[in-house]
Amino acid sequence: MMKSTHLSLVIALVFSILMSSCSNSYQKLAANYHINKVQDKPNYSDLSYWSAHPAIKDPSDSVPAPLLASYQPDTAVDVFFIHPTTYLGTEKPFGYNADITDGFLAAKTDYSPVLYQGSLFNVAGRVFAPRYRQAHISSYYPVTPADTALAIAAFELAYQDVKAAFEYYLANENKGRPIIIASHSQGTTHGIKLVKEFFDGTPLQKQLVAAYLVGIPVNPNLYNSIKPCDTPNQTGCICSWRTYKEGYVPPFVSKEKFDAIVTNPLTFTKSIPNASWSANKGGILTNFNKLAKGVAEAKVIDRVLWTARPKIFGSFLVKNPNYHIGDYNLYYTNVRENVMERMKAFKAEKH
Repeated sequence: MMKSTHLSLVIALVFSILMSSCSNSYQKLAANYHINKVQDKPNYSDLSYWSAHPAIKDPSDSVPAPLLASYQPDTAVDVFFIHPTTYLGTEKPFGYNADITDGFLAAKTDYSPVLYQGSLFNVAGRVFAPRYRQAHISSYYPVTPADTALAIAAFELAYQDVKAAFEYYLANENKGRPIIIASHSQGTTHGIKLVKEFFDGTPLQKQLVAAYLVGIPVNPNLYNSIKPCDTPNQTGCICSWRTYKEGYVPPFVSKEKFDAIVTNPLTFTKSIPNASWSANKGGILTNFNKLAKGVAEAKVIDRVLWTARPKIFGSFLVKNPNYHIGDYNLYYTNVRENVMERMKAFKAEKH
């Protein structure tokens, strides 16, 4: 991605519709974290290395107040959620890879993406979200060949952590249960590889309910036997989208030399590529316990998803046409319902 895009994204975080709390709040929460130091690599038998895990009470267990009455938790499926980048800023206090024992980053991860994104999947079952040595945001826009080499190494180290966490999960937790892979942004950078390595044409593919690989372009031709999701109840397939303001196509998208999967997160139906505001059953913005119904529309245009400026208070302040940070949250309730629909379809297929 281009440097200007990411810099504007970082600036937009200040005014973001999705920030759950300010830095001071994360600093206060940081004192609650006591994560063991990593020796060679994370030991995922240690629960402190999990941002979300069924054995601990964590933000992924949260349910927005308006949805509590209809919430019927089901533990039939496991969700492996790979969180997006929370290692931001112009400086790199830990180098190119984050220190997963840092309390501030742990709190920021838990109470921002795990709460606001990971929680939407708890309707399907148990949520697992590993802490991993994520690459710094600047890894997406290296300037020099040396930067490029460091960025590649940073992403590889991050992926090896995600892979190790998934392997631990498979060996100790899965026990043949159906699996949903869910991710956003950098999480999807790793999720794309994880799905390819562990599911595409392997025995594990029969356990895949769906993969929600959101915020990063997914080339449908990368996979031999896993297809894009074309209907709301299709299973074993991939959903993906990137959200921008209507009329805007980022320069880097125009330069992409491959097709990208684009799922409409309001219809989840390939034959219905556009959906109006009224189809949006509720986004989750700064207030986790308040649904913003009709907050965004959704139109599939070539390789991206468009919406007119979201209907939120102060939206005129958000000048950035890249709605990347809201990929899930603008469509929270619809995505949550689709997760449940695919889970039910998968269970029906197996009986």
